[in-house]
Amino acid sequence: MKSDHYKTWTGIAVLALAAIGGCATITENDMTFFVTSSGSGKGADLGGLAGADAHCQKLAAAVGAGNRSWRAYLSQQPATAVPAINARDRIGNGPWTNAKGAIIAYNIEELHGPIANLTKQTLLTEKGAMVNGRGDTPNAHDALTGSDWHGRAYPAGSDMTCGNYTKSGAEGAIQLGHTDRVGLTDDPIARSWNSSHASRGGCSQDALKSSGGAGLFYCFAAK
Repeated sequence: MKSDHYKTWTGIAVLALAAIGGCATITENDMTFFVTSSGSGKGADLGGLAGADAHCQKLAAAVGAGNRSWRAYLSQQPATAVPAINARDRIGNGPWTNAKGAIIAYNIEELHGPIANLTKQTLLTEKGAMVNGRGDTPNAHDALTGSDWHGRAYPAGSDMTCGNYTKSGAEGAIQLGHTDRVGLTDDPIARSWNSSHASRGGCSQDALKSSGGAGLFYCFAAK
């Protein structure tokens, strides 16, 4: 069931359309969230957080939404002289709207809670397209996040970020979410949008494909 504020915002939108004769349209310029339509092409090697952010900015600009500061939803694991960075701390405060005008969440807590509007139909690319999921060919529902359920970085130790997004070989692993919210079971972990399972077989493009991915990730307008 949708929360009351979803109903309220829907009502406001309907009234606004009526007031201007029903001629308003949602454009990509209103978009503040998307799944990348393409990855780096080098598996989980995104050029670090800076490279991932630049990819978000490039894709957003291509559809007329480059006037915002875009950030990749990725966490950085701590290492020598490298601080931990949480994905949830990189993306602003919301609300976030997809390319079709649907609000996916109003704030950080809702984004990481049970009532966020996160489905295959709402987790769209910057072009407004659905991402292939389980049952589609090819399945590309694995989204790179390097994050736990709460959008936070993993502690130092086991590699969960493919060397903080710099590896594209057989070594390392990265934590993945599911853009279609479908898993092998109905367990909430299996269906998590941001922390379903780790990659298998390394960080290469082929390794990501083997578990149902294409190196895609989430982008949010931080401001």
